[in-house]
Amino acid sequence: MKRTLVWILTAVLMMTGASRLLAVSESAVLFLLISPGARASGMGEAFVAVADDATAVHWNPAGLAFQRGNEIIVMHCKWLPGLVDDMYYEFASYRRYFKSLGGTLGANITYLNMGEQVWMDEYNIEQGRFTSYDFAVSLSYATQLSDNMGLGVTMRYIQSLLAPDWVQVGEEKGSGKGNAFAVDLGFLYHNLFIKGLSLGANLSNMGPKITYVDAAQADPIPTNLKLGIAYKIMDTQYNRLTLAIDTNKLLVRRTEEGADPFYKAIFTSWSDGSVRDQMKRLITSVGTEYVYNNMIFLRAGYYYDEIGKVKFPAFGAGLQYHKYRFDFAYVAAEQGHPLSDTMRFSLSIGF
Repeated sequence: MKRTLVWILTAVLMMTGASRLLAVSESAVLFLLISPGARASGMGEAFVAVADDATAVHWNPAGLAFQRGNEIIVMHCKWLPGLVDDMYYEFASYRRYFKSLGGTLGANITYLNMGEQVWMDEYNIEQGRFTSYDFAVSLSYATQLSDNMGLGVTMRYIQSLLAPDWVQVGEEKGSGKGNAFAVDLGFLYHNLFIKGLSLGANLSNMGPKITYVDAAQADPIPTNLKLGIAYKIMDTQYNRLTLAIDTNKLLVRRTEEGADPFYKAIFTSWSDGSVRDQMKRLITSVGTEYVYNNMIFLRAGYYYDEIGKVKFPAFGAGLQYHKYRFDFAYVAAEQGHPLSDTMRFSLSIGF
């Protein structure tokens, strides 16, 4: 599909789709907020207090602390199918427990291809074509501090190519390529007060701004706070039912003087507007998962973003055979929404 350079900006505006549209003008590399894993997506993206598979590298690195053995999860998703036809998202995650390290290591790769772009000059004459993409690679470590408490940390390298060096928009000169680093900190506590109740938190994407053209125009990356609880309503030999609730807050603040550095925005991002306004900025997810005989998985969830006007139900299912599990998730957004009919497919291999 052919697009002009203007499409790059449009793609970035819709990057997370299911979230944070209010923050489009405030931060860059929003692909970091796209939800990986069909399992979590089928639960309406409520997963920070669950985080019990290899996707915990993204959702909550502390979840890795309670995992043993090895697991690989890969996911493919055609992104924003209601808007374009050549944009896709790929995700792969791996975790392994090391007794000698006293914890679990995890790693993942995230890649968003924004398709072919066409550069047109001021006379509407085609000057060339290129592909835009965002890419990140992460490494996590997590350990148990007690039988029920785990802590985790993730380090992330980010690369974003909006346009090659030879593309010029107006009088702007410089590279359309940016690099950045970020850190996540995660916490997970099981059996809080009662058996089966978990509390999770993940402070993600803490790092310096990303620069495309020059340092004066650097943009903050999307530092985000996710809090959640999960409760195992039923946990027997053949039946397991889990309910999870998450809330998100983007910790980015930009003023006329520029964007606050991440370590300052963690606090100042709460100061814009009244308490009521801040509550409206919270994004809430509710999800549930039913498992029969550790073989059949059924999921449902709801995503609610009042300010971004993004509200949709999600559904998912999974089937496990020995060490293999196939998961599917479907976003039932309203007709005409860019996320409408978004489907995620994941394959998990444990060994």
